[in-house]
Amino acid sequence: MTDNCNSVLLIYTGGTIGMIENTQTGGLEPFNFDHLTHNMSELSRLNFNIQTYLFNPPLDSSEISPDKWKEMVHVIEENFNSFDGFVILHGTDTMAYTASALSFMFSNLTKPVILTGSQLPIGKLRTDGKENLITALEIAASKDDEGLPIVPEVCIYFQNILLRGNRTTKVNAENFSAFSSPNYKVLAETGVDIKYDYDGILKPNQELPTRFSYNLDNHVVVLRLFPGITRETVSAILSIPSLKGVVLETYGSGNALLDDWFVEELEYADNHNLVIVNITQCLYGSVVMHRYETGQNLEKHGVVSGYDMTTEAALAKMMFLFGMGYLPNEVGKLMPKSLRGELTNR
Repeated sequence: MTDNCNSVLLIYTGGTIGMIENTQTGGLEPFNFDHLTHNMSELSRLNFNIQTYLFNPPLDSSEISPDKWKEMVHVIEENFNSFDGFVILHGTDTMAYTASALSFMFSNLTKPVILTGSQLPIGKLRTDGKENLITALEIAASKDDEGLPIVPEVCIYFQNILLRGNRTTKVNAENFSAFSSPNYKVLAETGVDIKYDYDGILKPNQELPTRFSYNLDNHVVVLRLFPGITRETVSAILSIPSLKGVVLETYGSGNALLDDWFVEELEYADNHNLVIVNITQCLYGSVVMHRYETGQNLEKHGVVSGYDMTTEAALAKMMFLFGMGYLPNEVGKLMPKSLRGELTNR
């Protein structure tokens, strides 16, 4: 339910939803926020107040960085007591990274933070942006019968489904159904009505304050295994100065090669206190390291399981934990544990 007193802060960071076509080159270019509101007269018909905050200049997906995540969190913290919910307009290519990072940067989040965007600019006739934006705003403003926010989480809303942000990954560059939550259920589906899965939504302690964190450490990398990967490649990555953590994308249920050189590289990483987290390259399923000898070999040399986390969530979580000042052994213990619903409880 919403009432006329509800208010939502719409944060425009950039992305396709706010772009316009250059008539000379045919390319898409960031435009100002007036372009978005000009093409969205429907916003004035919503029964709650909407205010806006504009990133200037607007950011393309590829320009997103930890500093930009901190800016988003800062905007929300500065306005947290003045609004019932927040909607972030964001480019789709890095949206899952941002949603994952923000989920860790908020502790005991008591209000909705909904990310959305579009595959076609808002000014295009067939745009998916209008429905995405309008419904994201409605979800951000929605409260239950007790007056509490229905979805006090960082989520992504896209093409009729609401997904937990740190469970989400982009799966399609062309279709309107661009995102999937492979290993966790949909939090809401929209049709004539918005149907929430109340049991699947995180429930914070509304009597305690939301806390905001800004310390992120990006001395981490993603290393994706592939047939034919060389020692030189692995060694070059693991010997990066100041490196603290590695998201290792392995095969199937968490398997990797058994070559002597690879084992030696794992021993090097272990001896240098590098945290290596095992994430499957598969879209669906979980890492089960004890199932096969290759997975057992990783475990034996200090690699920890990321279970069913997405790569985006594992990377963001590692940045957050190191940023909070945890030691490598502490990070290794916390990575396999659910902090914000990012992995299935073990």
